[in-house]
Amino acid sequence: MNTDVLVIGSSAAGLVSATTAKRVHPDKEVTVVTRLPQTLVPCGIPYVFGTLGSTDKDVMPVARMFEGAGVRLVHNEVMAIDRENRRVLLADDSEIGYDKLVLGTGSLPQQPGWLSGQDLDKVFYVPKDKDYLDTMKEKLAGCQRVVVIGAGFIGVEVSDELVKAGKQVQLVEQLPNILGMAFDEDISRRIEALVTGRGVEILTGTGVSKILGRTAVDGVELSDGRTLAADAVVLAMGYRPNTELAEKSGLPMSPLGFIKVDEYMRTDDPNIFAVGDCAEKRDFITRKAVPTMLASTACAEARIAGMNLFKLSAIKTFSGTISIFSTAIGETGAGVAGLTEKIAERENFNYVVGAFEGIDRHPGTLKDTHSQFVKLVVGKESGVILGGEVYGGLSTGELINTIGLIIQARMTVNSLLTAQIGSHPLMSASPAGYPLIKAAENAMSKMLAH
Repeated sequence: MNTDVLVIGSSAAGLVSATTAKRVHPDKEVTVVTRLPQTLVPCGIPYVFGTLGSTDKDVMPVARMFEGAGVRLVHNEVMAIDRENRRVLLADDSEIGYDKLVLGTGSLPQQPGWLSGQDLDKVFYVPKDKDYLDTMKEKLAGCQRVVVIGAGFIGVEVSDELVKAGKQVQLVEQLPNILGMAFDEDISRRIEALVTGRGVEILTGTGVSKILGRTAVDGVELSDGRTLAADAVVLAMGYRPNTELAEKSGLPMSPLGFIKVDEYMRTDDPNIFAVGDCAEKRDFITRKAVPTMLASTACAEARIAGMNLFKLSAIKTFSGTISIFSTAIGETGAGVAGLTEKIAERENFNYVVGAFEGIDRHPGTLKDTHSQFVKLVVGKESGVILGGEVYGGLSTGELINTIGLIIQARMTVNSLLTAQIGSHPLMSASPAGYPLIKAAENAMSKMLAH
């Protein structure tokens, strides 16, 4: 079997790569190979433990989407890439020849080799694997005390969902604050108070030294010597790029362990592209390598690859990755885009911070009104907006996307202050007290004061 474009992986990166390739190159045959019988919405996985109640409610209809786009879908596993002959070898000993190959192999949960006890029953990871998660959910049903290790987005969201399902949850994080890799301390502390108020016990400033038990887990020993009783443990200690296929084929890797790519997602093999969690990223502002793994980033990269498989038709006007993270706990959202104050200080930027706390509706007597805190990190001399954070209602998700666009456009505080916005009482803050604009005003005042 041969195809013009072969995509490995059916999640966000693979899905968008394939459908974009077919849209831009309708005369080309596009084929996707995936080893998973069903593909989950990655960001929806924590919610299968509470809000959704089942992985069945988190399944992407990829078969229908590929069929509608005219993309062939093959359920199989790629075992090796033969770059010289432009073909891949599958688990059933068949082969697929390709003209262009896109690697969207994603990422896998971290399984730290130094941590003993990971092989005990009822010690879980959070992979993007429906069968695994179904088994995990079934086993968790009989557990009451759950210890979650790692307070990144997955750890926090899974903890909150398990509490919602009636579990007693302790969340352990070695950093001083939860979500400390993504947010500045002022936002992290707000989220911490919110999560604690919803029933999660948070233990920060300590790691885990070992998982305890004989055949099944019965506790966790922390690095500070304390022991926590546990019926189950969830390891949410981050993810690593799934690059085994690429490595075996001889493609170069970056120092952080990702597949090396250029601005157009091309590897050093002109016929192979890599997108999503497995591909190298560089920060938009600092140009330093970053380990960003986001479905939104994967989709942007996938569109770039899909449009430029045969010729560089969609010329990039900017370089680098803007990390745009958001999460929601109940009716409260938090988001961050670009540089935090912590990173700006570490990278020695000369900056000011503009901040404002208002409300996201007007008048504030509307029943669904939320407080909205906006913080902007701004270059002191240039006025260029380098980053932003938001804490407020669920409108936070779209507001942090707007801040992401502002950063990509290299807008200054002055251009934001003179920008026109729309407003409606039920959907946005008052134009006279719009928190994003007011935060920009605060930043401008600090720039003028020095």
